[in-house]
Amino acid sequence: MRHRLLTTLLAAVLAATGPALAQPAQAGDRPSAASPQQAGAARPGGCDPLTASECLLPFPNDWYTRRDPGTETGRRVAFRGDVLPRPVLGRPVDPAPWNRSDGFSPGSTVTAHVPGLDLAATGAAPITDIGRSLDRAAPVVLIDATTGRRHPYWVEADANATSGDRQALLIHPARNFRPGHRYLVALRGMKDSAGRALPAPEPFALAAGARLPRSHPLYERQRQLRPVLHELRRAGVRTEGLHLAWDFTVASEANLTGDLYSVRDQAFGELGSRAPQFQVTGVEDFTAGDDPLIAREVTGHVTVPSYLDLPGGPPGSVFHRGRDGSPRRLPGRTQRAEFRCEIPRSAFTTPSSASLYGHGLLGSRNEVGAGNVKAMAGEHNFTFCATDWIGMAEDDIPVVVGALSDMNLFPSVPERSQQGMLGAQFLGRALIHPQGLTRDPAFRSPGGRPLLDTRQGLAYDGNSQGGILGGALVAASPDIERGVLGVTGMNYSLLLNRSADFAPFQQILDVAYPDRLRQQLVLGLYQMVWDRGETNGYASVLTGARGRPGDRTGGHSPPKSVLMHIAYGDHQVANIAADVQARTIGARLVTPALADGRSPDRVPHWGIRPARLPYQGSAMVVWDSGTPTPPLSNTPPGEPGHGADPHEDPRNMPSARQQKATFLTTGRVIDVCGGAPCTALPAP
Repeated sequence: MRHRLLTTLLAAVLAATGPALAQPAQAGDRPSAASPQQAGAARPGGCDPLTASECLLPFPNDWYTRRDPGTETGRRVAFRGDVLPRPVLGRPVDPAPWNRSDGFSPGSTVTAHVPGLDLAATGAAPITDIGRSLDRAAPVVLIDATTGRRHPYWVEADANATSGDRQALLIHPARNFRPGHRYLVALRGMKDSAGRALPAPEPFALAAGARLPRSHPLYERQRQLRPVLHELRRAGVRTEGLHLAWDFTVASEANLTGDLYSVRDQAFGELGSRAPQFQVTGVEDFTAGDDPLIAREVTGHVTVPSYLDLPGGPPGSVFHRGRDGSPRRLPGRTQRAEFRCEIPRSAFTTPSSASLYGHGLLGSRNEVGAGNVKAMAGEHNFTFCATDWIGMAEDDIPVVVGALSDMNLFPSVPERSQQGMLGAQFLGRALIHPQGLTRDPAFRSPGGRPLLDTRQGLAYDGNSQGGILGGALVAASPDIERGVLGVTGMNYSLLLNRSADFAPFQQILDVAYPDRLRQQLVLGLYQMVWDRGETNGYASVLTGARGRPGDRTGGHSPPKSVLMHIAYGDHQVANIAADVQARTIGARLVTPALADGRSPDRVPHWGIRPARLPYQGSAMVVWDSGTPTPPLSNTPPGEPGHGADPHEDPRNMPSARQQKATFLTTGRVIDVCGGAPCTALPAP
């Protein structure tokens, strides 16, 4: 049903805009930086004059910020409307949602344009040798200006570029940048395929050279660049031979998590010690012949305070904000979080553990009825309940599709997602509160005995999108202590080009932004606001015990630990995105992770410390179905060259479910693979 709806919407959009689909970007469509002779009006916020290929490059970039003593970083993003990429057939982009940030995404892909560049001849660190990025002589240098330490990365040229002269240089952090920190970027020793040195862009060479008079068009840019060059010299990076250099600030934890933590604290502060209001609307009992694992299915809704601007919070709505910019609830406004629960047959003998379930890409709560979820419930006595990930649910498909051709629509996606996470938190509280769902006859046996063990607390299990968004839910929830993030990764701007799921959406993006270099900037801009609605914005706090000032849920959220289950060669969620997440949150790698020779990496899973089992804490387990190694470029795997998609294989393994159940109930990661790499059978 979901796929048919998506196909219909895509067809309608493509029919309306089809003539533009195959048209290459015209030179006049490219807002490029001013030349040195034309840059007299260049000021921070307008196109960076250091390069002359595309406005916003290089990106991210503190040229597009201003001083703001009221933020934790001391800066605030200050995009002007005329620098944000306007779609071919669309309206200008309002920069207000982006300008709420006090820095850029911690998962930012550092993007530049170096015409004629050959990465092999240059010697840049590839995806298979991340350790090379920390070499003293590395041609690309990322330095944390706060600590003075180099930051690991890998470099690639955009394999999706439609022309060589418009190919983006993509520098991906191997571990997320530290929130609130400032970073220095230096490109040096850039070479072409013949090994010849590529000259620096003329504007950069001028700005990096002798001091310019105040009347010079590049004076203002040089003034901002000089401290960067000074800090690079102190770090051992000489100005001579530089091709390009700049700096950027990463958004603070308070800015990244502030909206969700604010609505959580307001809602739970108002709720106090009470259980959320709920209503059971449907109960269906099954015989063992109907379903040997599930005895009862319950549907209903929980009433949740709404912080969205439209009544009922429909797709397309965004946060209603107060004068200080924070989400505020309009008086008395609520909305329903519809739920579906699967109660195992075993719960009628022994009260079951309560767990939330997170559904997949643009799906619905009904995925809690999938066979693997029922198997997990029946085998290990869990009651799984799910609500829709509104913002990224089936009903949001039209808005998601529309946002690819109109960036003004995009803030609804993460803001409704956060409202959806609040709904999941209220559902979770209703599951474990003594006066919550367990008081309703639907959650009691015929003899009146509770089917939920509210003393065990609340768990979380999600797959795919349920893993990608689930980390944010786990981080923010006052009740979840442990979560399983199945076939997961972060962040979306890294994942999309590498996902087979994105292929139909790519067609819409191609209509709106035919130039693939500009598309990379669009993805980076999406990520800046997407951080607030997915794990990427919460990774730095996910496995810690820190709370936010003013938190009314008891001072802080409890310490969290997560178990990541990864499908090697996953066609939908790239393995490299899981590696970045594991490094960022400090998850240990269960070893041996893969059989010898399976990974093309010089050091497989570089930078992820091994776990000695049994292990108490966050960990990552790789499940291998024999799928070929994923592409080494920013392109998706595909059949038949990359075999069948193993995306659903781990969750269908009884041994994987045993490992998940033990972790969710005890926090221990146990060996279920006999000391060997974990293997999975391809799903039928």
